[in-house]
Amino acid sequence: MDVGIIISNSLKYPFRNIKKLPILFVLFILAAIIPLGIIFDNRYVTIFGVISFFLFILIVPGYLFSIVNIGVNESAVMPSLSFKKNIYDSLRLFVLRIAYMIVPALVFFIVLSTLGMSSIDMLSDLRVLSFALTAGLIFFIVLITYLLFEVLLFFAKARLAYLNSLTEALKINKVVGDIRAIGIGRIIAWLIFMVILLIVASYLSSLVMMIPYVGFLVYMIIVIPTLESIGNYSLGLLYSNIAVNNDASLDKFEREIELLKYFD
Repeated sequence: MDVGIIISNSLKYPFRNIKKLPILFVLFILAAIIPLGIIFDNRYVTIFGVISFFLFILIVPGYLFSIVNIGVNESAVMPSLSFKKNIYDSLRLFVLRIAYMIVPALVFFIVLSTLGMSSIDMLSDLRVLSFALTAGLIFFIVLITYLLFEVLLFFAKARLAYLNSLTEALKINKVVGDIRAIGIGRIIAWLIFMVILLIVASYLSSLVMMIPYVGFLVYMIIVIPTLESIGNYSLGLLYSNIAVNNDASLDKFEREIELLKYFD
């Protein structure tokens, strides 16, 4: 699928599902309760917000993952809420993120242990320029490693949505193969679109946030979930370019069985 079509379909996606879109808005209310409790200095609302936020991190990632699955299968419907399935998918995504963040964490500790002490010595000796260069090098290495594995995680998530197999999603070599099959140029164009969308949304949100209280609620409950639905759906559509030809350990019949299990 051409990037232009992906962008067009993704921008239309939330508004093609107006009847089900409020489900997503309601889910994001769970994340807005803690800030409201802090703003109004209400201890009981804040405590309730903590419980609600725990429910949020259990349900919402899995629900957004269902949107990726919808995109991979080139459908245009908004998924229904299923607590059992959504919580199960959220837990799988949590495991996937931990696995993909192991290398960035190791790089951080290795770089910090090798260059960190020397940079502290430079600072104590008032070698400010050397300290700044060393600190900048540490930051650059860690940032590049993190961004690299964050991109891999994006497509591992899409692979998980397509194959419904955590084992397959953990195969970094297969994920890299998926990225090559999609095409670096197509992915860069998609990332540029996502960055532009985020910049525009951030600017418009800053205007909305100027409205006391109401602006915050609109941002948390409407703007963020709408952007999340667009982003996750576009990721699914992007991956759909190779879904039919994906080199997986499951044959066509077995993949159909897995998909039937997922949608039960």
